[in-house]
Amino acid sequence: MAQSEKATFGAGCFWCVEAVFERLPGVQAVVAGYAGGTKANPTYEDVCTGETGHAEVAQITFDPSKIMYEKLLEWFWHAHDPTTLNRQGGDAGTQYRSAIFYRDEKQKKAAEKSMASAQKDFKDQIVTEIQPLTKFYEAENYHQDYFKNHPNA
Repeated sequence: MAQSEKATFGAGCFWCVEAVFERLPGVQAVVAGYAGGTKANPTYEDVCTGETGHAEVAQITFDPSKIMYEKLLEWFWHAHDPTTLNRQGGDAGTQYRSAIFYRDEKQKKAAEKSMASAQKDFKDQIVTEIQPLTKFYEAENYHQDYFKNHPNA
């Protein structure tokens, strides 16, 4: 079996992020969850308070021989508005912030380079956070595969 890697992105509501990335060839799995905060084992209700520091994120498992991390980053920039601070559409709060959680220096450098390149596509300044992934918490089962399970949503 091919070696797989993981990417973790916050780009607003995790349902929408999951729906974009799970359609890409080379993506093996997308899991909705929480990252970037201080509360251990947060629930959706905890994260919605905006007091945990966590963002709603999608953890993407991918085959780098079929899709590179850099290509996932390109999709990330176009899947949401990275110039709005703590907001995507009608969703507002720090849990909806734009964020890239890197796993190693290679991902960090790729994210920084990608952000610098993506800036030319946006009139306003990109406000995306790039920070190390310290811990990923999987969201509750009812958040997983949301659009597959609710095609009319």
